[in-house]
Amino acid sequence: MGEAAAIMFAQAGAAVVVADINEATAKSVAEKITAKGQKAIAVRCDVTDGQQVKAMVDKAVETYGRLDAAFNNAGVQSLVSDVADLSEDEYDRILNINLKGVWLCMKYELQQMRKQGSGAIVNNSSIGGLIGLPGRAAYHAAKHGVLGLTKSAAAEYAVKGILINAVCPGTIDTPMVQTMITSGDLPEDDAIKLIPIGRLGRAEEVAATVLWLCSPAASYIVGQAIAVDGGFTIV
Repeated sequence: MGEAAAIMFAQAGAAVVVADINEATAKSVAEKITAKGQKAIAVRCDVTDGQQVKAMVDKAVETYGRLDAAFNNAGVQSLVSDVADLSEDEYDRILNINLKGVWLCMKYELQQMRKQGSGAIVNNSSIGGLIGLPGRAAYHAAKHGVLGLTKSAAAEYAVKGILINAVCPGTIDTPMVQTMITSGDLPEDDAIKLIPIGRLGRAEEVAATVLWLCSPAASYIVGQAIAVDGGFTIV
């Protein structure tokens, strides 16, 4: 979803910073963008490390002069576990990446956007931020937390010209979901039966929503959690 968003923003004329804990992955995406004559740089960033997050934002501003939009997308899936059997280490890992990481990114993005008096932030939550499912307590706790952060920050910063929203993807055909399918953790046929539209989502469908939320077309959208889930949460 992050790659799809980076490519789509670049196609729309944005100068892009591709950030990932895996520097090679970030460089690969940036190279796809620059090969088409568009602007992109790659930055290695562990979103659980505040200094690395600050350095990422600083690099964006140093390179392009400002920060107009941000998609806080880094996240990992949790191991399937009964709540009573979930280890403290696993709980901390999921919360650190999926929730603390979003907060740290917002913290430093907002410091820059506050100086500018403008900007748009989209946080990647999940349908796991809207519902609960057995075996996923840590993941769903983090993704519910992302929505709390989003709504509170949106209420603080809307009057300052900064619009903050979230997307809640459903079952999207990404490497993470394919790993779940291959492992048997998420049988594909069973997953599709729960989706009214009758198929997995595409990363580009999430990216298009993120791009819209960062555009003037969404200038009156504040603090919302937009489900991009093929109808999963309506049934």
